[in-house]
Amino acid sequence: MSSASILRPILGGCTDGLVIAGILAMSYIAVKLSWSIITGLKTFVFARALGLSMNLKKNGSWAVITGCTDGIGKALAQQIAAEGLNCVLISRTKSKLEDLAKELETVNKVKTMIIVADFSDGFEIYPDIQQKLEGLDIGVLVNNVGLSYPYPEYFLELPNRDQFLKDLINVNVVSTTMMISVVLPGMAERKRGVVINVSSHAGMIPTPLISSYSATKAYVEFLTLCLESEYGSRGITFQRFFSSRVPEGLMIEHFKSNLNVYRKKAKQRLAAKSD
Repeated sequence: MSSASILRPILGGCTDGLVIAGILAMSYIAVKLSWSIITGLKTFVFARALGLSMNLKKNGSWAVITGCTDGIGKALAQQIAAEGLNCVLISRTKSKLEDLAKELETVNKVKTMIIVADFSDGFEIYPDIQQKLEGLDIGVLVNNVGLSYPYPEYFLELPNRDQFLKDLINVNVVSTTMMISVVLPGMAERKRGVVINVSSHAGMIPTPLISSYSATKAYVEFLTLCLESEYGSRGITFQRFFSSRVPEGLMIEHFKSNLNVYRKKAKQRLAAKSD
């Protein structure tokens, strides 16, 4: 006996409609799952073999990476330099920038430029950054710099709340928006470029106790999707990378190991033409 036959005495004439709705819902889920699997295989398995990979150097000879002296940002800078691109490294600690620049120049034989900037300072830093980037053939922008909560906390219990929220918005929202504003005009003129925004799983769903951080990363998520829709047809690719909580400095060996895995996945992700 079918489930429809069992439910018909209870639900009456609504049974057939509910069965159809259930079939449609399951079909939708199956299509979404299949598409995710196909996209994953294309990106991480078959991209290079099928000629679907992107040569980043064709987008321009320079890449700009923010928040690049530790963790994910450093891993991405190393990977991009390994692809043969010159790198503009932007962060707040000059000594770390100099160390990374020397490493990339020695290991990958690329040119580097360092820009010391504290993204928590807000809008005032961008005219100087724009001036220093003027004239460079920038093909890749990586917006990695970010700030999170030191620990989960209720909104009103955040230490030094007003200053922290100002810094959080400046680092996570203003930096991504303004760096795109600085670099995108040149990409649009040349009709080529890649913009990579490092987001977070916390931006995909509301995440209490890191509420403001979650909201800033939701902004990054939506901004990336919108700009991909606006400029994808003009030769510019917008991608977002998702990460979970990353310990500052990545000093623990366990996380150093995970970082190497991330770097390899980043190479595969960077090679894909579509998000």
